[in-house]
Amino acid sequence: MVPDAAGASGAPGSGAPGGRVAPADRGATSIADRVVAKIAARAAREALPGVPEGGAPPHAMVVVHHDTARVRVSLELDYPSDIGAQCGAVRRQVVERVRTLAGMDVPEVAVQVERLHSVHSRRAAQGRIR
Repeated sequence: MVPDAAGASGAPGSGAPGGRVAPADRGATSIADRVVAKIAARAAREALPGVPEGGAPPHAMVVVHHDTARVRVSLELDYPSDIGAQCGAVRRQVVERVRTLAGMDVPEVAVQVERLHSVHSRRAAQGRIR
């Protein structure tokens, strides 16, 4: 056998000329559900102005099937605020980041608001003297 220009020899049965592995024989990369969930939770944090005082950061649960991820994000928001706009921003950011970083389609992002933190009650509590 004579090596080709890249230095690989064309061994019989190697799957491709020059000893290279054919694309169909290279295998596959799989990304665990928990990794995709971490990407989604981080994306949700990026989309929000911040975690409310005394609140928990966003949490995501994901089900991955082939190259598709279905995401559920649980979060806490300040109130009053435009809750619909914030949920929409979270959905868009999660879809974009999971698609970019994991290469997966995200046909569904369910946003669950777990708790609303009242800005007014925090201000009133701060004004009290004990």
